Amino acid sequence: MAASPTTEAPPAMNGARRSWQSVANAWVPVLVCVLVIATESTAAFGADRTTGPLRRLLELFFGPFTQPQWWRLHLAIRKGGHFLGYGMLSIAWFRAWWMTLRASASQTQPRALSHALAMSGTLLVASCDEFHQTFLPNRTGSFWDVLVDCSGALLMQALIWLWMWQRSSRAA
Repeated sequence: MAASPTTEAPPAMNGARRSWQSVANAWVPVLVCVLVIATESTAAFGADRTTGPLRRLLELFFGPFTQPQWWRLHLAIRKGGHFLGYGMLSIAWFRAWWMTLRASASQTQPRALSHALAMSGTLLVASCDEFHQTFLPNRTGSFWDVLVDCSGALLMQALIWLWMWQRSSRAA
């Protein structure tokens, strides 16, 4: 039984659809990560707005904190969020570049280039994020935050490199 033209796309359309799906599969996670960071970079997520809810939540589980204890813990939570969030962004960047460059027949070193581009993308987003925060009344842009962000990215890239190196060593 032959399929009708209204229910099945021609072969050329299927290839184009697969190509679009491949691009979306590679790059949508990067877009989602950037959108999450952009949302968290607003005045609504400044330290002055997150301290109360976070403190109440943690005090439910761990009891009361003195003000100096809370200040250090809140700082660690916020900087840990930078470290992990941008580490996750760098994973998304790496994955997107890896999937894109591997598909290119002319590219001979997609892994090294994917790591470099992941770090560059993370640095760009972190720098733009901190620059944007300089214009908000309750936020500050900080070079040190960019370093924390890139440190998280660098650790994740090192872990990806080690994992891929270990996998390739076992396969050989």
